[in-house]
Amino acid sequence: MFKAFDLSKAFLYLRFSMSKIGVFDSGYGGLTVLKSLVKELPNHDFVYLGDNARAPYGNRSFDIVYEYTLQCVNWLFDNGCDLVILACNTASAKALRQIQQVDLPKRSDIKNVLGVIRPTTEVVGNFSRTNQVGIVGTVGTIRSNSYVIEIEKFFPNIKVYQEACPIWVHLVENRLVGMSGTDFFVAHHLQKLFLQSPNIDTLILGCTHYPLLIDSIEKCLPPNVKIISQGEVVAKSLKQYLKLHPEFKLEKHKPGLVEFFTTEQYYEFNGMASLFYGNTVTAEHITLHL
Repeated sequence: MFKAFDLSKAFLYLRFSMSKIGVFDSGYGGLTVLKSLVKELPNHDFVYLGDNARAPYGNRSFDIVYEYTLQCVNWLFDNGCDLVILACNTASAKALRQIQQVDLPKRSDIKNVLGVIRPTTEVVGNFSRTNQVGIVGTVGTIRSNSYVIEIEKFFPNIKVYQEACPIWVHLVENRLVGMSGTDFFVAHHLQKLFLQSPNIDTLILGCTHYPLLIDSIEKCLPPNVKIISQGEVVAKSLKQYLKLHPEFKLEKHKPGLVEFFTTEQYYEFNGMASLFYGNTVTAEHITLHL
């Protein structure tokens, strides 16, 4: 005789054998990427972790960024995520390669970590006609030369010009978007970038805060310059990645669930996070054990 099939046990097995997509950023900017991911993959479950208590990462050393990023990635792994997106340019530039090459091979399970730089550099050649591309980003991202290195792999004929814009993150997080002073500092850095070459026709926003400055940025650009914002590019890239990697058995619901966590106090996080995500955010506080 066949044993009775227990639907409740089957559901629990399915529930805990499936996983979620983790999204990590040192602070708030990765929420602009998460917003695009949820739009592109509305039936998937996401867990967002912001290491706000230790932000910003931009001016920290490679070793510290790697240590902090690995801690956050491991927390996401331990909390139901088999796939983690580093929605942080600094972490992608300073920590991703070491995590992929050193830490992931030590694991016995199927896990992976992806960044935001490679998907962007894979498509930049589809936009530039002059083969001259500008990058704006944090000090850490620009100094890493990660965009220059990755673009060279895919489009060796493209010349890359860079400008570090450290104050832009502070303008966003101090809610100064749209102010005349903000327009001044945006124009200042873009003028410095275009002094390197007036023939730049594609601009990569190499920081996930920068989409909130899009109105100020557009005011300062010639009409022929194409702006590449990472959220949409990364979302489409992830959708294609999941089609090619069925080994990641991800949760699917209608709609998917989105959970938010922060190393800062949740009440500090929620108000600012809503500005980046576009909807009300309710986060939980976590403590990372060093």
